[in-house]
Amino acid sequence: MSKTTRATQALSKAGVSFTLHTYDYDPSADRVGLQAAEAIGEHPSRVLKTLMAEVDGKPVCVIVPSDREVSMKKLAGAFKGKSAAMMKPADAERLTGFVVGGISPFGQKKQVPTAIEAEALAHEAVYINGGQRGLQVRLAPRDVVAALKAIAAPVIA
Repeated sequence: MSKTTRATQALSKAGVSFTLHTYDYDPSADRVGLQAAEAIGEHPSRVLKTLMAEVDGKPVCVIVPSDREVSMKKLAGAFKGKSAAMMKPADAERLTGFVVGGISPFGQKKQVPTAIEAEALAHEAVYINGGQRGLQVRLAPRDVVAALKAIAAPVIA
């Protein structure tokens, strides 16, 4: 497994301090984020999943704890929109340049507006996909906000 991805390159270029953590990715896992949390021995609230959605038909990225679900109503509100829906996996892969299970908010082919669940900012450090299946980056949530110019908002159901 390569530990250099577009995501890790983007973080390095942004001057963000992070550490890499690999694990055995299970493609048959029902919930990839929860499987990652268990595999690296972290509480699911600190292992964040990256989801691609659309608000009023425009692509957005949303980062939430792996044990929680996104509220489409709250997500739409966070971006001052009327409605939100999850993006189809094939569309998410095409837009980000990453494969499902390895989508990172960092280093996407086309950077889109991003929201991170506000509760995540309470942690000293969080884990987010590093741009490939089985690779997580550990970093401060405030660095996530700064690197992505993300908004922190309550977006979980």
